Amino acid sequence: MKLVFAGTPEAAVPSLRALLDSQHEVVAVVTRPDAVSGRGRKVSPSPVAEVAAEAGIEVLKPAKASEPDFLARLRALEPDCCPVVAYGALLRKEALAIPRHGWINLHFSLLPAWRGAAPVQHAVLHGDDITGAATFQIEPALDSGPVYGVVTEPIGPRDTSGVLLERLSHSGAELLVRTLDGVAAGSLESRPQNEDGVSYAAKLNPEDAEVDFHAPALRIDRLIRACDPAPGAWTVFRGTRLKLGPVALVEDAPALPPGRLEIGKKHVLVGTATRSVRLGHVQPQGKRMMPAVDWARGVRPGDDERLGSA
Repeated sequence: MKLVFAGTPEAAVPSLRALLDSQHEVVAVVTRPDAVSGRGRKVSPSPVAEVAAEAGIEVLKPAKASEPDFLARLRALEPDCCPVVAYGALLRKEALAIPRHGWINLHFSLLPAWRGAAPVQHAVLHGDDITGAATFQIEPALDSGPVYGVVTEPIGPRDTSGVLLERLSHSGAELLVRTLDGVAAGSLESRPQNEDGVSYAAKLNPEDAEVDFHAPALRIDRLIRACDPAPGAWTVFRGTRLKLGPVALVEDAPALPPGRLEIGKKHVLVGTATRSVRLGHVQPQGKRMMPAVDWARGVRPGDDERLGSA
């Protein structure tokens, strides 16, 4: 089939590479416009745009997928299908109607669970044991179209969203190619989603990533792993933000009041509503990530100082 691929972040790159190596022909890529990124705050193309440019493929960067010039170019390309992986923009009826096999999305959850922008983060946050990826036919409603296929992936007790998404981006890429192979051969049919199992995964913002040490330790552990690498979990120490890497749950640690620190030669413990957790790496404002013991050695917290805004 002749394809126009739509995607933006690094998680979409394995799918694009897999399609470039497949029997299908990728004639163009649709991605978000260049954006400011990195510490240097430079305007850079998306990871998908960079791979497409390396492959010599036309790159389309509409501000909105409803722009008349974009729709005209898409019609001129005459794609049989438009596979989508984390494109990041709404697709309206005018665009959806152009390819004869429609737009087929790779979504990183087992639909109908975790429809929306942050399925991997919410799977980790809510303590799911299993997640996966699904391919489905895009329709105007959010992630509600009929499903072609799924792959499953167990969630380990130390998995962060970033680690889990990396695995899913590769297994999902294989699923996407198999789906398009089946659609091209006429051997694969989609099936409607079960509306009884619907849940939604809203985008996690920095405000959602603040750690409240009055919460149970298990909840804190999941929140930090769900927000790693983005938007990044954080707390407050001496009036400024302190970014937190994943923590470890400690079975036999001393009971500490929420937010209270205990500093040892090789550990930094902090109290929660249940049991203490051991800090791994932290990042003070304006500095790089460092082991928590190095941070504590430098700031020397007092006995009455605690982590948290309250």
